[in-house]
Amino acid sequence: MQCNVGHPVDKTLRVLIGIALLSLLYFLEGNLRWLGLIGIIPILTVVFGWCPGWALLGINTCKTK
Repeated sequence: MQCNVGHPVDKTLRVLIGIALLSLLYFLEGNLRWLGLIGIIPILTVVFGWCPGWALLGINTCKTK
């Protein structure tokens, strides 16, 4: 897997969206709250530096050397 997530704004937005989705675990009730676990996905894309959606679309925000 080649890095395709690298721009600081891209990473920051992904982390913020991930945290917002994870907060649904706290704010929602019942089975609907488990949708917040989807927030793990954008956080993992930052950790690994690779996003399958960006790969499919051919987008790369990493700086090339």
